[in-house]
Amino acid sequence: MQIYEHEIPSGSRLYFGKSAKIKRRIERLASELLEEKGFSEIITPFFSYHQRFGLKEQKLLRLSDESNHEVSLRGDSTIDVVRIATRRLKGQNQSKWFYIQPVFCYPSMEFYQIGAEMLGSSELGLCVSIADELLSKLELSTHLQISNMRIPHILCELLGLDMSVFEQGRIEILLAKNIPWLSSLAKASTKSDIKALLSIVPEELKDSLELMLRLGKDYKNAVYAPIYYSKMRYYEGLFFRFLKENSILASGGVYEIEALTCAGFAVHCDNLIESLTKEF
Repeated sequence: MQIYEHEIPSGSRLYFGKSAKIKRRIERLASELLEEKGFSEIITPFFSYHQRFGLKEQKLLRLSDESNHEVSLRGDSTIDVVRIATRRLKGQNQSKWFYIQPVFCYPSMEFYQIGAEMLGSSELGLCVSIADELLSKLELSTHLQISNMRIPHILCELLGLDMSVFEQGRIEILLAKNIPWLSSLAKASTKSDIKALLSIVPEELKDSLELMLRLGKDYKNAVYAPIYYSKMRYYEGLFFRFLKENSILASGGVYEIEALTCAGFAVHCDNLIESLTKEF
């Protein structure tokens, strides 16, 4: 197969004219907003020695350094931000960092992200608020989906289920058990649904549901997905997504890396640019 000089690899990104202008506007608004909220910018190296340890299920683009040690193109920003900030920059007295940069995965995929991480904090409400404010500045109408990754784990322990039930969205397996509270949990989507569940679910689930309610209490556009589970590598607690139609514009959650609890989120720039290009 002949490759022409003007061709670009499948999965790589090209922005020009209108789309490039939108991209720069998003980045400007995001950087100004995050700096106002007390975040400092960090730009991490494109290459990493350690990504393979944190991204076991993701196919990385790998190569070797001059000593033949394996390195990879950055497949994730969160892992490197936490490691660099806690080890190389620990004297900076700064725990809130943001970045605007691409990540890569095999064979030739690139994704632009704007992300923010709060080290040593589980204050996910601030992440939701910042993402919501950015999307509002861009005049996008979205809805906020709130989940808690702990709930599928608890259900697996209580009912002897395999996590693949939740990874594959096999709701019919839950409904087939004919357990009233489980059926209600599987179908819940509104604030009133979640509140009603608190009086009927097992005690082990109540704290996780209450955390979901607290996170969404100030948002009229919030929907709840208590059995949603996404293999997002390190997110294992509260999790949120801002959605427009079927497109994920931003997502984030509480996570733990090397015993440090953090909260963070990412704006998925490519999806955001596509949505804005359609609207304007």
